[in-house]
Amino acid sequence: MANPLLSEAESNMKKTVEVVNKEFGSLRAGRATPSLLDKIAVNYYGTPTPINQMANISAPEARLLVIQPWDKSAMPEMEKAIMKSDLGITPMSDGNVIRLAIPQLTKERRIELVKVIKKKAEEGRVAVRNLRRDANDSLKTQQKNGEISEDEQRRLQDEVQKLTDKYIREIDELLAAKDKEIMTV
Repeated sequence: MANPLLSEAESNMKKTVEVVNKEFGSLRAGRATPSLLDKIAVNYYGTPTPINQMANISAPEARLLVIQPWDKSAMPEMEKAIMKSDLGITPMSDGNVIRLAIPQLTKERRIELVKVIKKKAEEGRVAVRNLRRDANDSLKTQQKNGEISEDEQRRLQDEVQKLTDKYIREIDELLAAKDKEIMTV
């Protein structure tokens, strides 16, 4: 019988890995991907609206993003939002679409990005370890309250540790892949 505590811990650890993966996806690695724009919100009739909910975003070439707004009147606001963002890219508009040319990354910028992804990966690992601690604390409480035996507590703590190792390994694999992607010229 699977303990609901284990299921919850695993579910939360999975979500942590997904968050880390999403963070990595929104970092510019010299290649154009629509996920670069995920964090950009446009002031659309007074409401901050994610740009990906206002337009089709495609990457027809490795270093080019094309944004086709559904409402052409929102283009100036979209351009402003892109300029204000931390992407460091100047949008070019022809009245119908906005083009973002992704510049080649400098060596310094690559090294800076690697530091950023390592920091995000470490935050993910810490979050997974915190989930492990919470699960182990709950198991100790269950054992004290007589809900589970001491042997069962030990067995479940081993399971929690296996889950922790598995998800930390996944974060490390994501980090290695993103590091390689950033450092590839």
